[in-house]
Amino acid sequence: MSHSTYYSPKGGLPAQSELVTDRAMFTEAYVVIPRRTNTDIVTSVLPFWTGMRMWVLARPLSGFAESFSHYVVELKTHGGSKRPETDNEAQTVLFVAEGALSLRVGEHEFYMVEGGYAYIPAGADWQVINGAQSKTVFHWIRKAYVELEGLDRPEVFVVNERDISPISMPDTDDKWATTRFVDPSDMRHDMHVNIVTFQPGGLIPFAETHVMEHGLYVLEGKAVYRLNQDWVEVEAGDYMWLRAFCPQACYAAGPGRFRYLLYKDVNRHMGFL
Repeated sequence: MSHSTYYSPKGGLPAQSELVTDRAMFTEAYVVIPRRTNTDIVTSVLPFWTGMRMWVLARPLSGFAESFSHYVVELKTHGGSKRPETDNEAQTVLFVAEGALSLRVGEHEFYMVEGGYAYIPAGADWQVINGAQSKTVFHWIRKAYVELEGLDRPEVFVVNERDISPISMPDTDDKWATTRFVDPSDMRHDMHVNIVTFQPGGLIPFAETHVMEHGLYVLEGKAVYRLNQDWVEVEAGDYMWLRAFCPQACYAAGPGRFRYLLYKDVNRHMGFL
């Protein structure tokens, strides 16, 4: 599989001469955050980090999507943290979109380049530092782990998407495929973060309606995406956030392939409020 260039936020600030009208929307069923929205003035920072800023694309909101948060973190050279996570219940997925990361989890050390993917279990002692000569950008997806008696917590692992063969959906002529980082039969995991790839002309041919919450960050290309009752144009750098049961479909009209990083919650009973 060829290596893609993953889109990262550019920051900056639109000129005073630009139109305010935008594709950004927040509805009862879904959110669209266009890449133009991720400017310098909407960044956040965290304690115990140096040389970092981040764009918060999703966070738990009561009555909306409640299970996860999704950050895009930008690190300056030598930036990082020896105490990145302050919640012992939070499990983590990291995905490197630009540059490189040096990651330590307990006694294990890893070096991650573009396309690198790490799963870090809840309660782990971990730290990261920018391992590149320029800035590093990575996705950081967090979810409170749901413990179950009789199931161990998953272990840490680090891979690169270039080393994983995408699995084509049946009867799609290889136009719709998923890069899976976790075995779907492994019940220890209560979230999956995958990469979905559509070749030009590929589509989701029906309105998926399901219990999983979704976060979708477009890594490459453009498409039209069905969200509830609306068809929305999306492109690399855009983010979609879907609450449970929001109908969704997709048509990748081209000219190139369309790829996104996808979060979903899985493998657990539905909680009671």
